Amino acid sequence: MLAPVQGRLAWPALMRRRNRPPVRAVERAGSRLPRFLGLGLTAMLFATVGAYGVVRGGQYEEFLALNGDPRDIAARALGFAIGDVQISGVVDMNPTELLQVAGVDPRGSLPFFDAAKARERILAMPLVKEATVRKLYPNALSVTIVEREPYALWQNHGDVFVVSSDGTPIDRFADARFAKLPMVVGEGANKKAAAFVKLLDAAPELRGRVRAGILVGERRWTIKFDNGIDVRLPEEHPGKAFARLSALVRDQKILDRDILSIDLRLPDRVVMRLGEEAATARAEAVKAKAKLTKGGTT
Repeated sequence: MLAPVQGRLAWPALMRRRNRPPVRAVERAGSRLPRFLGLGLTAMLFATVGAYGVVRGGQYEEFLALNGDPRDIAARALGFAIGDVQISGVVDMNPTELLQVAGVDPRGSLPFFDAAKARERILAMPLVKEATVRKLYPNALSVTIVEREPYALWQNHGDVFVVSSDGTPIDRFADARFAKLPMVVGEGANKKAAAFVKLLDAAPELRGRVRAGILVGERRWTIKFDNGIDVRLPEEHPGKAFARLSALVRDQKILDRDILSIDLRLPDRVVMRLGEEAATARAEAVKAKAKLTKGGTT
């Protein structure tokens, strides 16, 4: 009789053990999570909220403006700041302006400095003909340029520019150092400045008296001298005509006469336009000669 009682007592206990809810995997895993994970997640949450507030408040932009890009900050901390800039080839340019155009910034760093783009920006400067930009690790930058040489002055539409030998405008004329450069005037004259200088070489003794070369119709030159006389040269073989003028100046002092212009476009003759006094004197001389001829005839 005792055994069945024990059996009845044992079954409910077994049932209670079977009906207990199973331990979930999450609960078992939770027992192995880092002890301070919750505290870390809470700190991260506050940091994220704080960073969001900084960005929204504009403080992040102020930080970048003051210290540069975060990757540059990291690179500088590792010793890759641009601490030394070597510049060579500068003659007339301002080195400070050159570095500004290149984009060299103390907030930047050498690994993230784009040397190719810096070279493109430098080459866009009118005075620069060639440029090389090299990064010298860990913290140096080398900038080498070849400047365009001021070759002539070009006047067009009332503005005067200093141009190179290939006609590229370098800058507006504002420096007395370039006042003695030969001047060309007119549309497209800058592209033919080298041809004009070569033309002057045909009579170097006249070069000092030439004020400007005016390109007419982008085809031929009219040379204005320091006394106001205009000399019209032909489109073809202008050098020969200019040498011919030199002979006239040497033999007949033609530039010292009261004339307004000399036309050398015809190879077999010289056409001159007289000044007012010379024209009046010539008219009177012609009139007197006519009277004399008429009187002699009668």
